[in-house]
Amino acid sequence: MNAISRRSMLAGAAGLLAAPDLSQAQAVKPRLTVISQWSSGSDGAAITALGKKFEEKGGIWQHSPVPGFTTEMMNKLRAQIMAGDPPACSQLKGPEIAAWSNIAATVNLDALVAAAGYAKVVAPDLARLHKPAGKWISLPLQIYSTNMLFLSKRAMDKAKADKIPVTWAEFNELAEKMKAGGVTYPIANGGTRPDDGQKFEASLAGISPTVYRTAIMNLDEKALKGPEMKAAFAQVRKIADWMDPNTAAQHYSTNLQRFIAGDMGLMIQGGWAQGVLLNAGFKLDDFIIAPGPSDNGKPVFLLNADAFIFWQRKEPDLQAGQTLMAQLVMDPAIQTMYSQITGSIPVRTDVDLSGAGWSDGQRRTSAALKEAVATNQAVLSLAHNMAQENGLTAAMIDVITEYVKNKSITPDQAIARLSDAVEGAR
Repeated sequence: MNAISRRSMLAGAAGLLAAPDLSQAQAVKPRLTVISQWSSGSDGAAITALGKKFEEKGGIWQHSPVPGFTTEMMNKLRAQIMAGDPPACSQLKGPEIAAWSNIAATVNLDALVAAAGYAKVVAPDLARLHKPAGKWISLPLQIYSTNMLFLSKRAMDKAKADKIPVTWAEFNELAEKMKAGGVTYPIANGGTRPDDGQKFEASLAGISPTVYRTAIMNLDEKALKGPEMKAAFAQVRKIADWMDPNTAAQHYSTNLQRFIAGDMGLMIQGGWAQGVLLNAGFKLDDFIIAPGPSDNGKPVFLLNADAFIFWQRKEPDLQAGQTLMAQLVMDPAIQTMYSQITGSIPVRTDVDLSGAGWSDGQRRTSAALKEAVATNQAVLSLAHNMAQENGLTAAMIDVITEYVKNKSITPDQAIARLSDAVEGAR
């Protein structure tokens, strides 16, 4: 982001004000150029299915996936923007929507959102992220909670346990029971940077969502050095000690066979893990999904929402494609299809999850979101670029992942390093 000139930022801001109204797109064959990081697994299957729906509506779908993490996708997006050739739309989310809307002209989606009644069925906090200058420029498609708890039924049997842990103390007790019952590694998480970030954010938000909001979302210096932060790092250390040390830097999916077999027992992941598990041939009967630990007994929802941002293009066919894409993203049938493939829950709060095709885990996630919003326990994920912009997120995750990998670092030292990282990246 630092490489973008002031002139480019001002040009982008001006472009937003002059953005065309997509509802007036000409009657031409719709075409859409799309960039996302979704290339394989359930994510790849879901966006492929969306592309097929686009084609069924008479459009030309041109998706360019960039495998890897969000950073790789952003690098390609930045290159195309700087070359004056942005995609018609791209995957983007959280604070990055506001930041990137300053460097290239975006499209005013207000008329399409109003026609679909979309604003009425999107959580207000989520809606604000997608209309940073007061106008809709991006559309959220699906929601995950990054701190859902996955439990292996075979590992539960080994531990002779039948109670889903609600607090961190109960979680730790269950992990110890699993270890004593022959579960080699009670924690089945992986060792990637986003995974390490999830371990920390789940720990802190479960201890105090209020402190999480103050420290991680608002970057309050006192909160960043408070006792809850120390307790969160201490909990992360326990989680790391229960993991297979040989999975450092590996994706959590490498552990799924062992998780289902009961050689690993607990996994802190987003609902996407359901889609990955089912895509790998496992059954819903093999595992349980529940809200992550919360020490005040009420669900905490670490919100991660995927969205598409629409970049201004002059070509009539691309403008028509943007109109069609926007209509599809907001369609309850499309959101149902997408979430049933990926394991997410729809952004639309009016979608009924009681029927076939939805798991109990998705129903629990949906209920947890409603309760968390009502009790002010819904916060934005750090690990998945919802709480902060990419540069600041990366600086914080650097500290967290080093802490997870290096057991000689104490919680007190981790707090000091995290605070220094925040100050240096501001």
